[in-house]
Amino acid sequence: MADDCTKLREAGADIVFTPTEAVLFPVPQQVTVEPPPIAAELCGAFRPGHFRGVATIVLKLINIVQPKVAIFGKKDYQQLHVIRTMVSQLNVPVEIVGGETERALDGLALSSRNGYLQPDERVAAVRLVNNLQQIKRALQAGESWYDALEVRAKADLEANGWRVDYVAIRSQQTLAIPQQGDKALVVLAAAWLGQTRLIDNLEVSVST
Repeated sequence: MADDCTKLREAGADIVFTPTEAVLFPVPQQVTVEPPPIAAELCGAFRPGHFRGVATIVLKLINIVQPKVAIFGKKDYQQLHVIRTMVSQLNVPVEIVGGETERALDGLALSSRNGYLQPDERVAAVRLVNNLQQIKRALQAGESWYDALEVRAKADLEANGWRVDYVAIRSQQTLAIPQQGDKALVVLAAAWLGQTRLIDNLEVSVST
């Protein structure tokens, strides 16, 4: 918490809201937000109930703070989608903005999880985004065999010591499997390198 506050101060933040558990949960939580069905896929398939907790706590925070705008990073693309859907369908008066993913010079998405990587793992970690970039280039070149692209990337990661949860090409709008004619796609992946689970994604615009 202190480290986060230091970074926020250096970034020019004026106010930090750090509610205690007693503020957020004055009584045992009995009411929860049921996320959309897509929450059971991708990361949700490996973390049952995770997005129910995310949606519930985010709604509580929005209700307490009552912001006009809330920014959530695109690195957790599924989380951003779940929150946007919740806000839209429950008529919550807040604009949800997707913050672009910050990356290291070698392309690795910045994350607190990177701190758990061993030095050799940190070097190897860039393979995740490299595979996503290869898929993006293939899609932009007109490749439409999504399954083959996903399988190829998964095989490359596994051959280099990763444990892959998923590599998936989805619609940006719905996170569903793309339909013919979809032009706004996103390539998502989650995989373990040693004891660290990394997630990443790249948005892709295709011509057909």
